[in-house]
Order: sequence, then C-alpha cells, then structure tokens
Amino acid sequence: MTPSFWLPSASLEQLRARAALYQTLRNFFAQRNVLEIDVPVLAKATVTDPHIDSIVARCGDDDVFLQTSPEFFMKRLLCAGSGPIFSLGKAFRNGEVGRKHNPEFTMLEWYRPGFDDHQLMDEVEALIQQVMPITSVERLSYRDIFQRVLSIDPHSASLETLRALAKQHVELDWDDDNRDTWLDILMTHVIEPQLGEGLVFIYDYPASQCALARIEKDRRGQKVAKRFEAYVKGIELANGYWELTDVQEQAERFKQDQLRRQELNLPNNPSDGLLLDALANGMPDAAGVALGVDRLLMLQQGVDSLEQVLAFPFSRV
Repeated sequence: MTPSFWLPSASLEQLRARAALYQTLRNFFAQRNVLEIDVPVLAKATVTDPHIDSIVARCGDDDVFLQTSPEFFMKRLLCAGSGPIFSLGKAFRNGEVGRKHNPEFTMLEWYRPGFDDHQLMDEVEALIQQVMPITSVERLSYRDIFQRVLSIDPHSASLETLRALAKQHVELDWDDDNRDTWLDILMTHVIEPQLGEGLVFIYDYPASQCALARIEKDRRGQKVAKRFEAYVKGIELANGYWELTDVQEQAERFKQDQLRRQELNLPNNPSDGLLLDALANGMPDAAGVALGVDRLLMLQQGVDSLEQVLAFPFSRV
C-alpha cells in the first residue's frame, strides 16, 4: 500500500521525545549559566569550506544563503562580549538525503570562553551522558585511531600509502592528489565502522583539516588542528574546535578555501566580511562545538533512521 505522505513519518511518541530532549538540553545550559541566543538563518554570506554545500535562496533582488550553522553570527556575539552562549535551531546543507542526513536539520551549537578543546570534550560528554546511557567513553588522537586500525601514522604517511590503503578497503575507480581525500575515505569507510557502541572522541586532526580551529603542536612536535569529533555507535554526532581568533589567519583561510573551490569547479561563495570585522575587534579565547540533535534523538530512541524522529523529512515536504 502506498503511504499517505501528508502524514508525519515520526510517531507521536517520537514527537514527545523530541520535546523532552529540547527541554533537557535547555535545562543543561541553564544550570551552567549559558545564555540561549537566536540568530538569523538567512545571510548574504556563507561558509567557504569546499566540503559544505550551502542552499541558495532569493530575497528581493539578492541571492542569500540558508546558514549551514549559526557559527559566524555566534562568533560575532562573542566578539561583542556575550559570554558563554548556545543556539538550538535549524541549519541547512545541500546534498545527501538518507538514513543519517536531511537537508534541514536541528543543530545545537555552543561556545565557552576560557575553554580549550579538552575542557569542551568534558562538557560534551556530560551532556550526552545526561541524555542517554553510554556504555563506555574513550578519547583518542587522530594518530592513535589510525595506528590502532590501520597501523599507520596519518600525519607522515605518504600520499601513495594512503591511496593504496583506501583502494585496498574501498572499491574506487578514480584518483586524487589530495592526501585529505584519502584520509577522509579511510576514516569514513574503515575507521568509523569500528568505533564500537560507546562514546568516542577523536582529537588533534591533521593541520590541513583545521577548518576554523587553531593549529598547535602536539606532544611529538607535530602541528595539529585543535579540533575534535564525537561519535556514538560509530555515528558522528558533534564537531568541536578550540577556536581560531586571529583575523589575518582567518582571512587567509577564506582565501585558500576559495582557491580550492575554484579547483573543484564549485561556486565562489562570498566570505563573511562581518565576521572578519568582528575578529579584528577581538574575540576571546574560546572553544565551540556543533551537535546534531536529530542524530542524538535517533540514538537516544534506538531507531536507525532520521525519518523515524523527524515529523516531516525531505521526502514528505
């Protein structure tokens, strides 16, 4: 029988569970004196990251963008002296629709002035433990997890080694001269499926994957990006940074992103000049993290698809 697509795909029980989860999240931050803020989802600029595809909208005679996260607006608030803040709202990314992806999704993002990436991992752990039972918690550097699963150091392995390993594990009929392409394939197709049932943090990513995180040297003197990702049952749940605050470095990263987008024949998204103005005014040392609430609810409820926790997924709009 053909389903009635006017109906929600989530049950009433799941809609109630979502409401309860929102209340839990808000209580968590209220107890820690973290201010809930509200920022626009439409803006004239968007992310330049070549791995993220923004959705373009039309407002009057102008192209505008549905924001892929509240990050840039929240950093402007930090620069204006907001103190610790969080946002619970919608974000948008063009691309895959499936078991773990929907173009419109709910994102929890928060920033902690005075925290580094490891202190923020502590808080992410506390939040997840409050939402659902966790069987185990493990923290591993990016190097540690690659050495455990693939017996290589991802920071020093050659392009040829990474390419050969990827093609050994995944059937591929194309090539690429970017080391991060092969590292990403190994992470998503080989390592993530072996992360187990518990909460796993992976931190100290290659400097080339810094995105908006600062770069520091690790204990071995290797330059690494001070960022982390959190996984539960092998599903990526959160992405956090010890934030970059240097305006010149941020401007240079925007420029490099644009060059990479040109190489990949991607749209030349306008970078956010207002964020640069804010950073020039001064941003406090802070760590920030974005967490996928729909995935968190999916894991909490023990279901295997976002459609089971979304009232109206993309297939029903």
